[in-house]
Amino acid sequence: MESTAAIKDLKVKVTNKQILSIALPITLAILIPQINMLTNSIFLGDLSIEALGNAGITGVFYLIFAVAGNGLNNAVQTIFSRYAGSDNHDAFKIILAQGIRICLQYAVAGILITWFIAPLILEPVADTHSYTQQINFLKIRIFGLPFLFLFQMGNAFLVSSLNSRYLMIAFVFEALVNIALDFLLIKGRYGFPAMGFNGAAVASVIAEIVGCIVVLLVIYRTGLQKQYGLLKSFAYDKVISKSIFKVSVPLMLQYVISVTTWLIFFMLIESLHNDAYKAISNIMRNVFGLAGIFVWAFASTSNVMVSNLLGQKREDLVLTAINKIVKLCMVLCIFICLLVNLLPGVFFGMFSQGEDFVQQGIPVLRVVSVDLLLMCLANIWLNGVTGTGKTKMNLMIELVAITLYMLYTWVFVKMHFISLAFAWTNEFVYWSVIFGMAYFYMRSGKWKIK
Repeated sequence: MESTAAIKDLKVKVTNKQILSIALPITLAILIPQINMLTNSIFLGDLSIEALGNAGITGVFYLIFAVAGNGLNNAVQTIFSRYAGSDNHDAFKIILAQGIRICLQYAVAGILITWFIAPLILEPVADTHSYTQQINFLKIRIFGLPFLFLFQMGNAFLVSSLNSRYLMIAFVFEALVNIALDFLLIKGRYGFPAMGFNGAAVASVIAEIVGCIVVLLVIYRTGLQKQYGLLKSFAYDKVISKSIFKVSVPLMLQYVISVTTWLIFFMLIESLHNDAYKAISNIMRNVFGLAGIFVWAFASTSNVMVSNLLGQKREDLVLTAINKIVKLCMVLCIFICLLVNLLPGVFFGMFSQGEDFVQQGIPVLRVVSVDLLLMCLANIWLNGVTGTGKTKMNLMIELVAITLYMLYTWVFVKMHFISLAFAWTNEFVYWSVIFGMAYFYMRSGKWKIK
């Protein structure tokens, strides 16, 4: 691994080359955990359709905490990028130290909530037959949270310091460990215990531990730790900690509220008492994950570039940057959507559920594909708002979108269910509101630094 002796210029330029240099390594990095989730679903689908369906509920529950960490990650990334744009590299060691302290506190809270509060929430609403399997899985799975959060802190530093090319290393190790342990532990191969559904939880926790260790090794082995003076002190810093809390709390609430409503949607699907509906919805979660890798990568790039440009005092380039990012992301998203729609039989066939299952899933896949294209527009503009640091506006946009999403979902899943495909049009409502509000806020110029 190369050593980076001198700190490079961290001021971004609004060019396609610069955008791709940030976004593509993030894309590859995000691809790996999505492959992990897809692999879990493939192995669990081979176990049983019930296990495949339950993976949807448990996956979304864990995702609530994962995206809370992602909100903290984006906040820290915004602060990193603002300092990078203003050439203040000395603050990096303080920002990372405070981010680590805060993320570990959140992780402990997540573990306690899962063990002592989640059973009180899930038992009254979950399917009686599935509840025990789901809660036992979650009590194991949640122990990966501290390592996931530490992993995200390392990633925030690498992206903001324009070293996103190193992201792939840790993700590859994590993916390989997860896939290997899924294979060995779910059905018990080569002398390993047959742990069934819980085997996927154990595999994911160990994989996250490995990912965390590798990202720390990358920071040390590349010379970045020495170059920026990282991880030498974790003493409390009031100014930086206050900045992180100010930016992160609205973002974390935004992400948690968003995924919590997705959990409610999955619970409403479960209340229909149809294993195929649960399994198809879990697969659609994987579709969102696979196609969303480009969206999240370019959205993260939007956050980094907007914050960096404001650090440079180049507000005039912000909208230009966002528009360029949208165009590049849309091309890649259209390609992914065309691929899964042209070969839906191949895609659904990976989950070992037969031709009838494939035919039930295809109409849902068509709807979700349209949802994904709108998500591309909405997420990039919303992360542009994040990059300005006006995260209270992010939260307000989220609350309006979620309110309309939940009303629509309740009507067309609980009260007047038409079909599973129609139920998934709720994503179109959600992303339309997000895009409209984020777009007009950024165009208004109210985010500009006075």
